[in-house]
Order: sequence, then C-alpha cells, then structure tokens
Amino acid sequence: MEFLTMDWLGTPVWFWLAFLGLVVALTAFDLGILHKEDKEMGIAESLRLSVFYISIAMLFGLWVWFQKGAEMGMQYYTGFFIEKALSIDNVFVISLIFTFFAIPRKYQYRALLWGIIAVIVLRGLMIAAGAAIVQEYYWTLYIFAAFLIGTGIKMLFSGDQEMDVANNPVVKYISTHMRVTKELHNEKFFVNVPDDKTGKMVRAATPLFLALVVINLADLVFAVDSVPAIFAITTDTFIVYTSNIMAILGLRALYFALAAMVHRFHYLKYALALVLVFIGSKIFVSDFLMGGSKFPPVLSLVVTFALILGGILFSLWKTKDDGQSQVQI
Repeated sequence: MEFLTMDWLGTPVWFWLAFLGLVVALTAFDLGILHKEDKEMGIAESLRLSVFYISIAMLFGLWVWFQKGAEMGMQYYTGFFIEKALSIDNVFVISLIFTFFAIPRKYQYRALLWGIIAVIVLRGLMIAAGAAIVQEYYWTLYIFAAFLIGTGIKMLFSGDQEMDVANNPVVKYISTHMRVTKELHNEKFFVNVPDDKTGKMVRAATPLFLALVVINLADLVFAVDSVPAIFAITTDTFIVYTSNIMAILGLRALYFALAAMVHRFHYLKYALALVLVFIGSKIFVSDFLMGGSKFPPVLSLVVTFALILGGILFSLWKTKDDGQSQVQI
C-alpha cells in the first residue's frame, strides 16, 4: 500500500497504474473484441468509435479535475485539444504512407494499433526526458516557447509540403539491409520465404512492416511540435503524458473518417499555427509581463479551444462546395 501512495514524477503511483490499466483495457477491448478479425472500417463505424474514445478522454479529464484540482483539469483538457487537433495533420501523412505501400484498408487498422502501442512507449520516453530537463533547467522552457512561436509563424507562411516516402532514408536503409517481400502477406509484418540463392526458408519483412516503421518515424517528427506545446501549458509529467496519450489513442479510430475528408480541413493548419504562437507567447507573457504569475488556465483553455473550433468550422465552410467532399457513410 505504501508503494501505491509513493510519488513518481510528482504523482502518486496509483494514478499512473490507473491510467496504464485504462490504456491496456481499451487496447485489449479494441484489438481482442472490436477488431478480432481484420476488416475494412467504414466511416460511420469510424465516427462512432471516435465518439467513444473522445468520451472516455473527457471522462478521464473529469477524474483528473476532481482528483488533482480544477487547474490541472483545465491543463489536461487544453493539452488534449491541442494534441487532438495536431493529429489531424498526422492523418494526411499516414494516408500518404499507406497509399505508397499499397496497404489495403482492411489491414490499416491493425497497423495503426501497433503503431499506437509504439507511440505510447516513445512519447513516454520523450516526455520523461523533457520533464527531467525542464525540472533541472527551467530556462529550457523559453527555448520550447521560442521554438513553438517560430514553428507557428513558419506554418502561417509556408506552403503545403508532401512527404517523400520513396526517398525516405529509413525506407532505403531497411530495403537495402533487410529482406523485404514485394507483396503483402495478409496482416503479417514478418514471414518466412525461400531465399533466392539457396532456396532455404529465411525471415523477411513485409511492406506492412515498412509502413509501420515510417508511420512511427512520422509521429516522432510531429511530437517535436506537440510535446513542447504541452510542456508550455504545464510541466506536470502526469498531465503532459496522459493528455498526449488519450488524444493519440482515438486517432486510429478517427483516421478512417478523416482520411476521406482530410482535404476539408485545409485551413485548420492556420488555426494550429496561431495556437502554437499563443502557447509559446504565454510563457514569456507570464514570466516577464505578469511578474511570474501563472497565465490563467481557463483563459488558455478557452483561447485554444476557440482557435481550433474556429479553424475547423472555417475549413468546413470554405470547402462546403468541394465536389470531393461527397462521402457515402
């Protein structure tokens, strides 16, 4: 019992165990019950499952609110909304990766699920490292803040850039140093195939494995923006990690609906750019203009939510006559 009440990274161990238990339960339920067999997910199912995951995230936020206080609760929701909105950009890249490797929709969900499991570990390592650095050297928050402002300004004025999967160095390296089959083998990441020279059975990766690797690398690139953004909201490791992971958990469900209409969220990019500039700026405002007083969490949540919602609604309005947006549900 003493172990459960011990603090780990500023939060009692039982908080962490409760959260990890929820993640494991959701993943097991998803993979073992909802999608025990590989099948193509329709948009309607994608939306229903997304509502389920968002509802779980909202309820978890309420639990945080009552257990750790209103300020922490608002910080959790702010981080969740930012990560959720930033994940829409991930959808376009993931769709591009699946298209390049010719992965049928039937097998995309399982690949995304294993990708999410890897992200949970990788994000955890990044956040733990970031928390340790910020705790030891507070001034690194100013670097994070300046980086967010610079990234936001760059997003405002830069054009859309497509990811060149074919020339990705990791894809080239794996293709050169590993046996990779030319065709898929259902949902398998590795298979035994006969060697071209000896005829003996050898282990080889499939294009689905390559897609999984590239998706996780793409997530690490996106994390360079999202992780500093949440550290600029709070340095509480529990809030940073849980808001990040709860937003990502529902991404694989939301992917199939967003992939069909991602072109309709073109203008959300500019709203996200403003969010990054705002989040980065409030660090300097709080420390240098407000005498070190905390920026009001409720104001931070309202501004963040308003910018994201405004970007979504404006995008949908501007693209309402787009012929490509006619999607059968």
